[in-house]
Amino acid sequence: MAATIILDAGHGGWHNGAVFEGRQEKDDVLALTLAVGRILEDNGLNVLYTRTNDTYRSPEERANTANETGADYFVSIHRNASPYSGQYSGAETLVYNRYGAAAQMAAAINRNLEGVGFINQGVNEGKNLIVLNRTQMPALLVEAGFINTPADNYLFDTKFNEIAQAIADGILETTANTVEA
Repeated sequence: MAATIILDAGHGGWHNGAVFEGRQEKDDVLALTLAVGRILEDNGLNVLYTRTNDTYRSPEERANTANETGADYFVSIHRNASPYSGQYSGAETLVYNRYGAAAQMAAAINRNLEGVGFINQGVNEGKNLIVLNRTQMPALLVEAGFINTPADNYLFDTKFNEIAQAIADGILETTANTVEA
């Protein structure tokens, strides 16, 4: 039986997320989330979404939706930001606990994003994030580069399809190993 993944495009609606030179996180992550979802669907996974358009849903609503679906994994997609432009660069994935299925998927995604050209900022714990601590399935939050770092934006724009593929491949690798186990 194919795994069910619920994809969460962070922010939305009135909540722009991080903004840099007119670029809004909510727009970048919606496009990326939908692209990742298409790849996963093309590879036989069941894909659900917390949003497919520019609407806002609270973190509680997102976690509740995930729990109601009974999905096998919850993957939230974001762009990172730092206090100063260009201060940091790279991809990071947050999990509630560094051990277990979510951390394995996070590590696979980070490896693949590193292969596209991002600096691998690692898998880190985000225990205070509602989408990680209130979901009943393995959950992770991918930070696909820093929106206020021009080099990360250049990578995001010029290798968008490869980034979507890298995230999808990390999910597929993990779900394939879970099914085989």
